[in-house]
Amino acid sequence: MTSRTSGTSPRRAHIAMIGNPVISHTLPGIEIIRELVARGHRVTYANDPFLADLVTSTGAELRPYRSTLPPVTGSTWPEDPVGGMTVFFDDAVQMLPQLHALYDDDPADLYLYDIGGYAGRALAESQGRPTLQISPTYVGWSGTGEDDIDAQIRALPGADAYFAKFADWLAGNGATTLEPGDFSGRPARAVATIPRAMQPHADKVDTEAVTFVGPCLGDRSDQGGWNRPAGARNVLLISLGSAFTQQPEFYRRCLAAFGDLPDWHVVLQVGKHTDPAELGSIPRNVEVHSWVPQLAILERADAFVTHAGMGGCNEGLYTGVPMIAVPQSADQFGNADQLVSLGVARRIDTADATPEALRGALLALTSDPEVARRSAALREEVRAEGGTARAADVAESLLS
Repeated sequence: MTSRTSGTSPRRAHIAMIGNPVISHTLPGIEIIRELVARGHRVTYANDPFLADLVTSTGAELRPYRSTLPPVTGSTWPEDPVGGMTVFFDDAVQMLPQLHALYDDDPADLYLYDIGGYAGRALAESQGRPTLQISPTYVGWSGTGEDDIDAQIRALPGADAYFAKFADWLAGNGATTLEPGDFSGRPARAVATIPRAMQPHADKVDTEAVTFVGPCLGDRSDQGGWNRPAGARNVLLISLGSAFTQQPEFYRRCLAAFGDLPDWHVVLQVGKHTDPAELGSIPRNVEVHSWVPQLAILERADAFVTHAGMGGCNEGLYTGVPMIAVPQSADQFGNADQLVSLGVARRIDTADATPEALRGALLALTSDPEVARRSAALREEVRAEGGTARAADVAESLLS
C-alpha cells in the first residue's frame, strides 16, 4: 500500500539506487524502491544482471554493471574484517567508471546507495547530488574508549594501508568527503531498515543523520501462504536462512529435540543443499521443506529457531515471536546477543545445540510471561517505526 506521512507530494524525480548483488544487502531495501516507483518517480537501479528479475519486478529500470564481489558463502570471501572491507572497496574502484558511463548523461536527482556502495556516494558527490544511504544492518555511532567504533576499526591489522588507499581513491575521483572513515561510516543522510532495538549503542547514533524505519516488508502473497494445521496448539519454525543451510547434523538434532513434542507442530526449512533423506525418519509433527514463506509462518508461529541473520531477527521482532538464536557467521553472533539482551531470545551456539539444550530453551522461552510481554511490546515498537512508507518519505524530503 502506498502512503505518505508528509502532506505534500514532491515533483516527479529521477531517483537512482546503487546496489550490489549480495542478496542480504538488496532485499531489505527492495520495497523502498517499489514504493518510490508507486509514488510516480522514475527509478533506476544499478546492479549486477544477476538480480535483474528482482529489480525490474519493482518497476525500476535496471542499469547493469558487473560486480567483482565473490559469493557470500564462497571460500574466496576473507574472514578478517579489513579483508572484507577491502573486497567492497576494490569492487567500488572498478564499479565507479561503469557508473559514470551509466549516469553522467542522465544524472539522478537523488542517489540511494548501499552501505557497501562506496562508488554510489563518490558518483553523487562528483555530480553535486544529494545522497541517502540504505543500511540493512546497524550503523556507526559516536563513542570514546572501548565504545569508539572508529578507533576499533583503525586498530585492526592492515587498516592503515586500507585507509591510505581509500583516501587516494577519494582524492582522485571528485568526492567532496575526503576522509575515508567519514565517507564510509558517516553518511550525510541514511535510513536503517532495522529496528532501533537491534542497534548497538543506539543512544550514541546521530539521529539527525540516521532514521531507523524498521523492516521494510511488502506484499508477499506471490510466495504463497501457510495454514496452521488443525489441532496444532503451538507452532515452531526452524530456519537457518538461505546461506548457511547445509547443516544435516543440526537438523537431526532438531528432530530429536522437537519431534513428537506434545502440543507442538514443527516447520523445518533445510535449504536447497540438504536432502531430506539425510535426516532419517521424520516425526509425524514435523513438515520438512527446502524453502518456506517465512513471514507467513511467523505470523502464526509461537517460536522461531533462527541463525540470527538480520532479516530473520527483523521478522521475528516484527511478528513478536520468541527466538532461539543459533548464529553461524559474521554479525549473527552480535545479533544473537542483542536479541538476548532484549529479553526475547536464548542463544545456543551450534556446538552446544544438543537436543536437550534446544528442547529446554524452547520450553523455557514459551512458558516465561516476561518473554511474552517483551515480545509483544517490541512487536508494537517495531511496527510503529514506519517501515517502507517512512523510508520513502525520507527519500522524498531530500528532493529539492
